[in-house]
Amino acid sequence: MTNVFIIHGIGGSPSENWFPWLKDGLEKLGSRVFAPQLPDSENPKLERWLCAFEKYKPQLENSIVVGHSLGVAFLLTVIERLDKPVKAAFFVAGFTKPLNNPDFDELIGTFVEKQFDWNEVRRNCRKFYVINSDNDPYVPLEQGRNIAKNLKTELIVLKNADHMNEEAGFTKFDFLLEKIKGEL
Repeated sequence: MTNVFIIHGIGGSPSENWFPWLKDGLEKLGSRVFAPQLPDSENPKLERWLCAFEKYKPQLENSIVVGHSLGVAFLLTVIERLDKPVKAAFFVAGFTKPLNNPDFDELIGTFVEKQFDWNEVRRNCRKFYVINSDNDPYVPLEQGRNIAKNLKTELIVLKNADHMNEEAGFTKFDFLLEKIKGEL
């Protein structure tokens, strides 16, 4: 049985987007799925999220992690600090730098105003999937390119997928589930 973690983004929750559908699909395949509600998602702070996530550290070894939007920067920090590696990471609509959007940049500062230790991240995860859209209204494609380059993996570009959230019609995400199945 593989543990899988699904991490929401800013203003998010585990009950939105494709998260419940993915959780259900993975549980049907025998995985144990954690989709925590991280604190104060409307005004997130990295240290608060890390403290809240601390209780899950024992289940992280050899797990699969899935992050959406701000959840990607959060998971990169988590992976960077691990003692034992995770099996695979799926980063959807992620970013690691300010988005040149004053409304968001003030809120995401603690997550992206840092240098990521990419060597540690690569050492602590065996396989990476970086998935971005070519027309995301919030996250420029260059952000995905930057993450993929630093992780030394390919960037998977989905056409016209917007932010890959419920607003863009993503209450299911078959492509992602199929990719994760390959790592279970």
